[in-house]
Amino acid sequence: MKFLANDGISKSGQNALESNGFKVLTTTVAQEQLINFINEEQIAVLLVRSATTVRKDLIDSCPSIKIIGRGGVGMDNIDVDYARSMGKHVINTPASSSASVAELVFAHLFGAVRFLYDSNRNMPLEGDSGFNKLKKSYAKGQELRGKTLGIIGFGRIGREVAKIGLGVGMKVIASDKYVNESSVKVEFYNGQFIHVAIPSHSVESILKEADFITLHVPAQKEYVIGKKEMDMMKQGSAIINCSRGGVVDEVALIEALDSGKLAFACLDTFENEPTPAVQVLMHPKISLTPHIGAATLEAQDRIGEELAEQIISILKSNN
Repeated sequence: MKFLANDGISKSGQNALESNGFKVLTTTVAQEQLINFINEEQIAVLLVRSATTVRKDLIDSCPSIKIIGRGGVGMDNIDVDYARSMGKHVINTPASSSASVAELVFAHLFGAVRFLYDSNRNMPLEGDSGFNKLKKSYAKGQELRGKTLGIIGFGRIGREVAKIGLGVGMKVIASDKYVNESSVKVEFYNGQFIHVAIPSHSVESILKEADFITLHVPAQKEYVIGKKEMDMMKQGSAIINCSRGGVVDEVALIEALDSGKLAFACLDTFENEPTPAVQVLMHPKISLTPHIGAATLEAQDRIGEELAEQIISILKSNN
């Protein structure tokens, strides 16, 4: 049985599959050539990340496929319901990358409150000639301790973000359509832990109360944060989006940054991936990364291993 990991797979995941007798191809096939390749090689399991799309035409054209695996959380690049209606197994790895995404949120946040997104651009250009001017420009940073972190979307990743926020000393509040007030377990290096209750808020109260708002929601048809929502936010607050592109209105965001309503924004995902708007990329108040939330070595190992475990379980149960 042949597998195609079109967007790659960790060595540990590949080893787990191959040790069970499966052949894993890691060739990256262009989207327009994917159907022909799958049919020629009689691929039974297609593994993707965010780069490859699996739509109805591919599902209809590739009868050899039995399992479609998404290494990561969101599956908006796969026609999941249709694939399942055609008898295909569709799986993902919702738990594997949560910690990595949460740490990226705070990488952005720690950097943003001390203007690193801007100083890292300007120090190479002006550090030798305008050191004192830059020092003065970046002298009004903030501490995170004591600030309020609002989390919209309180699933696995939102909870991991909450744990770090609590560890930093922040007040953490959350809003989720499907989760009421809940408790998170904050674990420490030495095996000790505490349980902390996180109060459930409406999105409106999050917008009004939080100093920093971080989004952890699936892809949406409408903006979660648009102009109306930004108008409700505190003066000088900020938005972090390491979830999905299109949940923040980027035009309204730039207006809010230019007016001073928002102090900064942190974006790992964009409305127009893989070609984000130039206005966003060039804005001096936006901290930017190219959709790397789950891209740590540890997360990739966990993703590969979790995919392997699920696939082996499915195939064994079908025998």
